[in-house]
Amino acid sequence: MRTDTFEDLVAIMDRLRDPGGCPWDREQTYGSLRGYLLEECYEVVDALDREEPGSLREELGDLLFQIVFLARLAAEEGAFTASDVVRGIGEKMLRRHPHVFGDARAETTGEVLRRWEEIKREEKQEAEESGGGRSVLSGVPLALPALLKAQRLSTKAARVGFDWPDDRGVLDKIDEEAGELRRAVERGDPEPIREELGDLLFAAANLGRRLGIDPEEALDRANRKFAARFHEVEAELERRGVPVHEAGLARMDRIWEDVKRRSRS
Repeated sequence: MRTDTFEDLVAIMDRLRDPGGCPWDREQTYGSLRGYLLEECYEVVDALDREEPGSLREELGDLLFQIVFLARLAAEEGAFTASDVVRGIGEKMLRRHPHVFGDARAETTGEVLRRWEEIKREEKQEAEESGGGRSVLSGVPLALPALLKAQRLSTKAARVGFDWPDDRGVLDKIDEEAGELRRAVERGDPEPIREELGDLLFAAANLGRRLGIDPEEALDRANRKFAARFHEVEAELERRGVPVHEAGLARMDRIWEDVKRRSRS
């Protein structure tokens, strides 16, 4: 069986789902595939971060297979086919790049993004009639990780002028939210603490957006840095023959500061 083209992959998927195909594949549903789809997306991101072309090629293939799988389920319901998916995205790219495939002009990335949002709003005009409504914030997936969603929501709002005039305004907002969080913690009421912590994180995501830094990526780097340094603390405690659960905060903090100094030298 050929495996060279997109159509070949669709044919493989059809065979797996057809009577007499694979029992596991035949049992899958939209719900059961949701977790696999998310997992494959994160594995693609991991391959990108590791800058390993071989792994990226493989993970992109795994992600593509999930897309074909979901399209097959839709085809079985008579909703759409894999060809419809390809045709739809192709037509969308042509519509949303009139400066490439049409007569429009866009000299900068900012002009491209503004025009992109204008075209999206034009495309969604019929949604209001069908009960879907229209909003500048439409199109941000509910299932996005929270920090990434904060960035996307604030980006869409900023494109219509709802934004701080400068970075100092966001920094002041972060200071304001940190103060409100501190006061909520002092009062000890869990719900206001949760709300103020969310406001602080949202403001931090806005600062990342304005500075051109992906807040999700920035937090992931911080996670990795913390894990690497803590592993060094554990290793040093092991060299000293001290069990980590018996080391105590003061000793671990001294080792932590040593690790920080070494990493910055």
